[in-house]
Amino acid sequence: MFYNVNMRPPARIKTKRLVLRVPALKDAIILFDTYTHDPEVTRYVMWRPHTSVDQTLEFLKGCFAAWEGEKRFPYVIMLKGTDNPIGMVDFHVTGSTIGIGYVIGRAYWGKGYVPEAVQAIVKWAFKQPSIYRVCADCDVENTASIRVMEKVGMQREGLLRRHTIHPNISNEPRDCFLYAIVK
Repeated sequence: MFYNVNMRPPARIKTKRLVLRVPALKDAIILFDTYTHDPEVTRYVMWRPHTSVDQTLEFLKGCFAAWEGEKRFPYVIMLKGTDNPIGMVDFHVTGSTIGIGYVIGRAYWGKGYVPEAVQAIVKWAFKQPSIYRVCADCDVENTASIRVMEKVGMQREGLLRRHTIHPNISNEPRDCFLYAIVK
């Protein structure tokens, strides 16, 4: 994995309606209540719904380690004027590519918050001289994620056969679509 020290993302990114910031331990209860325990929200993720706030707290500790390791950069997504996370967007750098993922609480679905957050990451990424590509993949049945990627200008590049285990659907790898946007 390649990481350019000149590319460290800011701790806070603002958009028209959102603030993306580094997670804090205090976010555990809110994230648990908002999405980490919700089987509907976690349907297409690579982990099972959390059964306790302690699981979410451990997850957040991993987020801190990711930032310290400068390999992965998870952000909580908040509505401007609040300090309550409604979801997360996360990215990692590999060579000249940024891979991105996202999740948001069910109460916030369909309001355009995820495309706005993802677009902020894409905008930041393409300001970096060594980044030429931002990509994401999703289960072939995850139509909401497909819409997010298409709204930010990503194009479907292909089908990744038996690519990812989504344990809330199947214990076997499932087909995923690969999307990307390039500069």
